Amino acid sequence: MTTDNRTTDEAAREAGVEVRPVAGYIGAEIAGVDLAAGLDDAVVAAIRAAVLRWKVVFFRGQRLDHAGHVAFARRFGQTVVLPRRGKASPPDFPEIETTADRLELGGRFGMEHDEWLRRRRHTLLRGWHCDHGARVDPPAATILRAETVPPYGGDTTWSNLAAAYAGLSAPLRQFVDGLRAEHRLGVGYQPRPGDDAYVRHLLDRQVASVHPLVRVHPETGERILYVNGYYVEQIAGLSRPESAAVLEMLLEQAVRPEYTVRFRWEPGSVAFWDNRATMHLAPGDTAHLDHPRIMHRVMLAGDVPVGVDGAASEPITGTAPGRW
Repeated sequence: MTTDNRTTDEAAREAGVEVRPVAGYIGAEIAGVDLAAGLDDAVVAAIRAAVLRWKVVFFRGQRLDHAGHVAFARRFGQTVVLPRRGKASPPDFPEIETTADRLELGGRFGMEHDEWLRRRRHTLLRGWHCDHGARVDPPAATILRAETVPPYGGDTTWSNLAAAYAGLSAPLRQFVDGLRAEHRLGVGYQPRPGDDAYVRHLLDRQVASVHPLVRVHPETGERILYVNGYYVEQIAGLSRPESAAVLEMLLEQAVRPEYTVRFRWEPGSVAFWDNRATMHLAPGDTAHLDHPRIMHRVMLAGDVPVGVDGAASEPITGTAPGRW
């Protein structure tokens, strides 16, 4: 099915909620909803329609606890249980992964947090990613809740990959429609001489898949420019220089400012995004601050991407559909 403006507006009206777009191509704030309360089917339908249309939606001033966060997520699909989570994650809620900045990475792999961030995001484009994009069945959606945020900084940015595809010229769309690319965990990491700990960590947990460079959205039918900086390794059938040049061009297209939205977090804020049609950029401006930034994430299980030609993604290593 396709989600047009009329469908989204009608669903919001019927549910009695307000959907306020915040940028031209992506992002809307939803008001009039208490996510901690039991949501009726009309409200769930309105939120789902808004996510499909605007790709990421934001809620302010919510009072969700861990149980409420999981319960809300389950109204929209099957929640993902990660076999490995950060040490700050709540033990009684395996669906929730908590990130706590310096608490999470300081001292791991023989490097401090600041150094890890410097080498993990050594270029701007490498920082952009969809969640678990190297899996053969990446999550369908992510719901991120802010518990503690710094008084300034720490914004997250999202990009609409359907709009990015539509913005390509017709000959270029035709060219990329038939391409596939290898997505591999850890492509964006920059090693240093003699540094083995983190490379060993990645190799022990290696995940790689071949995805269509343009996937067809399973619900809206939109064509999605399925690129991201952190996972994409190589376009199949192209030489390394050709692949690098094409990927750089497509990544630059995908993050053009007009296709993006930037969100200022507050305690109690919730972002709900379509991981199949967006990629996002985590903040890089808080590593030097002494203010904590504690966020809780729940993901919804996704399907195997399918290209324009109807061919599905294929696993290379470390992943099988439905197994985490």
